[in-house]
Amino acid sequence: MDKVFKALADPTRRGILRLLRSGNMSAGGISSEFPITKSTLSGHLNVLKEANLVVTERQGNTIFYSLNVAVYEEMVGAVMELLGVGMEKKGDSKEPTAKEGRSETDAHPPAD
Repeated sequence: MDKVFKALADPTRRGILRLLRSGNMSAGGISSEFPITKSTLSGHLNVLKEANLVVTERQGNTIFYSLNVAVYEEMVGAVMELLGVGMEKKGDSKEPTAKEGRSETDAHPPAD
């Protein structure tokens, strides 16, 4: 997970990821969107690949980059766990209270 956060720390790499949300792109297509040298772009793409944030597919002489969605799901889960989001505290009940929409009649249904 450290590689993921390192990769996301750079604004250019975040920009590449935003660009790839629209679909697969070649390195040439990505480079046309950023005012950086091809060698610098190559370094950014390598960091993203090492973090498994992007995957590559070769088609002839061209390499296409796309987002690796599974890693994003894992990252979101790790952040939620780190922040304690979605975790039930001890003593908390999953049953809704009257205040949350359960009425007294729900708790004690009428007898037949």
